[in-house]
Amino acid sequence: MAQNFRIALIGGGNMGGALAAGWLRTKRGAVAADELVVIDPSPGEVVQDLASQSGVAVLPELTADAAATLELAVLAVKPQIFEQVATSLADALPVSTGVVSIMAGVTLNRLTMALGERAIVRAMPNTAAAVGAGVSVCVANEAGEALEKTVTRLLKTAGTVEWVADERMIGAVTAVSGSGPAYVFLLAEALAGAAFAEGLPRELADKLARETIIGAGALLAKSGKLPQELRRAVTSPNGTTQAAVDVLMGAGGGLPELVRQAVAAAERRSRQMGQDPGKR
Repeated sequence: MAQNFRIALIGGGNMGGALAAGWLRTKRGAVAADELVVIDPSPGEVVQDLASQSGVAVLPELTADAAATLELAVLAVKPQIFEQVATSLADALPVSTGVVSIMAGVTLNRLTMALGERAIVRAMPNTAAAVGAGVSVCVANEAGEALEKTVTRLLKTAGTVEWVADERMIGAVTAVSGSGPAYVFLLAEALAGAAFAEGLPRELADKLARETIIGAGALLAKSGKLPQELRRAVTSPNGTTQAAVDVLMGAGGGLPELVRQAVAAAERRSRQMGQDPGKR
């Protein structure tokens, strides 16, 4: 007997698993375990745990029976394999089933061409979704506007949700918040490495870098002040922080210019990924 699944998560990797865990996080979560099916032949550890602990169904492929009652399909596969899974999805998904894609670079037009005319939302979350502290930015096609409340409710389990009207903004969103956690992790790595080079034990160096970034983020979140205001407040003229900031703001534009170049490179790559496979 077929189950009455409401949501299919296509792809049970890191981001898909983070979203599913968020939906089921509380007793009265956004989605009941028996309403969710995860489609992945090799799901990640988080999804495997959800299957064993919460009873979430996991299938290697989306069958017609599993798809029959779906209201929403959330695409969380790697964009490089989208074309490989799109044909079977288009065949299995009812026309009434809306689609939410969290694949980087895959445009609304490309999604429509592959999956047919239907309500589609394109969303860009980030990895902090795993702890409910992420940020997602979404854009919908005309048919997908009716889905906005549902998508907002689902993605709020992962953190803040914002909407834009112009899909062209999603490339910049991907470059800033989608890829942004990696930039912060790199800063923590570099700061710990510098501390170790100055003679601190490795364990202490790692801890100081980690706790400093966590604390600075918390201060930024709770103070209500702009980053530049907080930076000026902690930078005494001719002090130790000023000496360090002078280096970071140095020749060639320093850190701000490097970050600008990094974001621009990520945005360009997002646009390249959005092209049809034959044009890349």
